[in-house]
Amino acid sequence: MSTAAPPRSGNRRTLYFGLAVLAGLVIGAVLGVVAKATEAEWLVTTLDTIGSVFTSLLQFTVIPLVFTAIVVGFTSLRGLGGARTATRLGGKTLMWFGITSLIAVLLGIAIGLISGAGSGVTVTPSAEAVEKLAARDQGDWLTILNGLVPSNIFAAFSEGEVLQVVFVAVLVGMATFALGDRAAPFVSVNRAVFDIIQKLLGWIIRLAPIGVLGLIGNAFATYGNEFVKPLLSLIAVIYIGCAVILFVVYPILLKFVGRVSPLAFYGKAWTALQFAFVSRSSGATLPLSRQTAVNLGVEPGYAGFAVPLGTTTKMDGCAALYPAIATIFIANIFGYSLSFWQYVGIVAVAVFGAFATAGTTGWFTMLTLTLSTIGLPPELIATGVAIVFGIDPILDMIRTATNVAGQITVPVLVARGEGMLDDDVLNEPSEPPLLEEHQARTPVPA
Repeated sequence: MSTAAPPRSGNRRTLYFGLAVLAGLVIGAVLGVVAKATEAEWLVTTLDTIGSVFTSLLQFTVIPLVFTAIVVGFTSLRGLGGARTATRLGGKTLMWFGITSLIAVLLGIAIGLISGAGSGVTVTPSAEAVEKLAARDQGDWLTILNGLVPSNIFAAFSEGEVLQVVFVAVLVGMATFALGDRAAPFVSVNRAVFDIIQKLLGWIIRLAPIGVLGLIGNAFATYGNEFVKPLLSLIAVIYIGCAVILFVVYPILLKFVGRVSPLAFYGKAWTALQFAFVSRSSGATLPLSRQTAVNLGVEPGYAGFAVPLGTTTKMDGCAALYPAIATIFIANIFGYSLSFWQYVGIVAVAVFGAFATAGTTGWFTMLTLTLSTIGLPPELIATGVAIVFGIDPILDMIRTATNVAGQITVPVLVARGEGMLDDDVLNEPSEPPLLEEHQARTPVPA
């Protein structure tokens, strides 16, 4: 039987969109260089206007996206209740999700600091953003705590205090979780708002090729070729970081905790990782990931629970390593120095943020949460996200492959610890999962 599926329209749309964004990146860079060389003010103004409009469109989604994602995400945690065995398995699965996320985010911070990602060029924030940054003291833990709790819940939303909105959302999410069915109407409203914002964001993202053209074009018109090096450095450090997780961290855990040969693991997981790399979607890879876990000896019932949970919660590439490096990158290009406690905040978001946003976690949500944690105003968050979005298709491929590898690794580790790993199945050769299962699925970038 064939192991290759015929081309699907969803894959083609993803490919075409990625190519369009890259084309916008290249054309914007060329126009920016031309504008700088010819001193064409009209071209600089045009590029700046295009980029500013796209940034504003992204900016207005930040507050409602963060709040509703956290509130809605908390409700998904109720699925871990039930029988004692299921609760124990769920707890150990989440524990390993947290441990591997901690490793990934610490690795991301280390690589970001060592590489100096984003150093070499400084993007000047707007006067309004500078004023907001100057009014904030991020130097100590008490200051962060004082700025975390809003004196007026509505002011936190209207003034764009993203970190305060996150704090309110966590409290509200915990309350809805505790109330259960009594909070169902409120959760339904938030879910509807979240879906609406996601739909709007999807429409805005379709403008990304044009928005990237304006943002990158204006950056090159302002800073010239100096902007090439930081972007290339970001690509390089993300791939290096993901490679370390894929081929160092996971093999060590598999070998010494799961007592599974890394060669056997990757021999059976390689098809799923390849599909994840190409499709850029953990969700589209889910059937392959689950079957791979079963082929590795994980009990099918547990695999059917852990892998889908990991698909929305376990994202070492998108939700741990990448936000850490990208946050350092964005802080560097804005000339914004991070304190020790802000790095602690980055770690906390990576370890606990994915749990809080289960079912909605993605690189955009997690990067937005992380940037808000270090105290950037919404306009700088939107600008920073928009800048890295230009090269996101390249980054997303390796991030998604890393996500999927982790989503398969953790069930293997937990199954071994619970005596639920079938070594006979693990050691027997098996054909890779068939891609025909995916023909009806449309991938959504993770």
